[in-house]
Amino acid sequence: MSNFWDFEVWGWMVLMAVLLGSLLAGNILKKTIPLLQRSLIPTSVLGGALLLVVAAVYKAVTGEVLFDSAAFNGNGTANLEIITYHALALGFIASSFKTTGGKLTKQRTSEIFNTGVTTVSTYLLQAIVGMGITMVATLILTDFFGAAGVLLPFGFGQGTGQALNYGNIYELEHGFEGGKSFGLTIAAMGFLSAAIGGVIHLNVMKKRGRLVISRRQDGSTHTEDVESEGEIPLQESMDKMTVQIALIMVAYMAAYLLMLGLGTLLPGMRSVIYGFNFLLGVLTATLIKLLLNFFMKKKFIKKKYTNNFLMTRASNFFFDLMVVAGVAAIRLDILENYWGIILILSVAGLVVTYVYNRIVAKTLFPDYVEEQFLTMYGMLTGTASTGIILLREVDGDFRTPASDNMVYQNFPAIIFGFPMMFLATLAPVKPVLTMVIFVLFFAVMNLVLFRSRIFRRRK
Repeated sequence: MSNFWDFEVWGWMVLMAVLLGSLLAGNILKKTIPLLQRSLIPTSVLGGALLLVVAAVYKAVTGEVLFDSAAFNGNGTANLEIITYHALALGFIASSFKTTGGKLTKQRTSEIFNTGVTTVSTYLLQAIVGMGITMVATLILTDFFGAAGVLLPFGFGQGTGQALNYGNIYELEHGFEGGKSFGLTIAAMGFLSAAIGGVIHLNVMKKRGRLVISRRQDGSTHTEDVESEGEIPLQESMDKMTVQIALIMVAYMAAYLLMLGLGTLLPGMRSVIYGFNFLLGVLTATLIKLLLNFFMKKKFIKKKYTNNFLMTRASNFFFDLMVVAGVAAIRLDILENYWGIILILSVAGLVVTYVYNRIVAKTLFPDYVEEQFLTMYGMLTGTASTGIILLREVDGDFRTPASDNMVYQNFPAIIFGFPMMFLATLAPVKPVLTMVIFVLFFAVMNLVLFRSRIFRRRK
């Protein structure tokens, strides 16, 4: 039995306090330093960077890893990775519980579909460029992991959680030493690419007179934003926020049981299956939401239990926690031999993501080119919240459909992007074959994306 004064009782609490405290410190820096205000770097990235600096100083002075010290019960680094892993799925589950209303026109449906295809096409382009770089690197560097470049789309395109998942798979199953830190560092560089590329683009376009920086004038929250008609009361015998968290956790438990069953049936695919925790979480959350809607139609329940405002707050919390924990979990000492490759991958990722999404926005979204481009570029180098940060600079009141495109595109993106996740596990085994499939897949996606232009020209 543990004593309440033991480190094993307090280790998790100390770790969470440090993570959330670093978020507060990052927010203070963001609000007080003009350069950081203009940089558009998310507060969660700043908080993680602060912890990286503190950890580096601690390592230099003591020779030990900060998060593996007794204060964190000796396994703080592993716990940071666990937090990153779970927060990814919990954030997606919370987002999946949100409801959408209104009918979509044919044009809007096409734009949302094109946005989803753009997402997957960008993943593929990042994978092709990233894997091409690291395959060439194997000819120069001995014992380098040639499939490491596949982590570029997971770090840039999908963010910290997936970069950790696949870095972990490569590290455990294919002997890529430092694979988790490599993936997390690529994700951190993606946030920097979003901030640097976004700021440069905004300033250049502003100087050319092609856009007007527009910040939202009214930042207040209105009653209709917080609660819609027919929902359970905000405060009852069970608090409304408690209900939202309970639904999220039940959905995640259902996803865990599903992973447990699949892992038992397919033991050779266990690491891949558990790497899809966020995807299976989205599936179980969607099923629970459909079940609740069914019960409402049958009058088994009288009130709506989910609340969009609170689910958004929950998803944002989990994503902030994911990013700060993911950045803090980076082991800089493990990556000392990889910095050259990481920098080359990061620059290449920035350039190809910028150019490709610029072409797509100009070609397929002529009515709101800048808004669509900034949203997609921010999301495909950082996270959805990074895309929203860039969008707010030019469309503070969300008058264009760019933000809706980003939200609704998840369904086609998951359908088309699912095969790529399996291909990423094939890359270390058959790199040349994987590269060929990536190229062919990218060609097919672009044929689908530019279908109207291609067939119009032929006609």
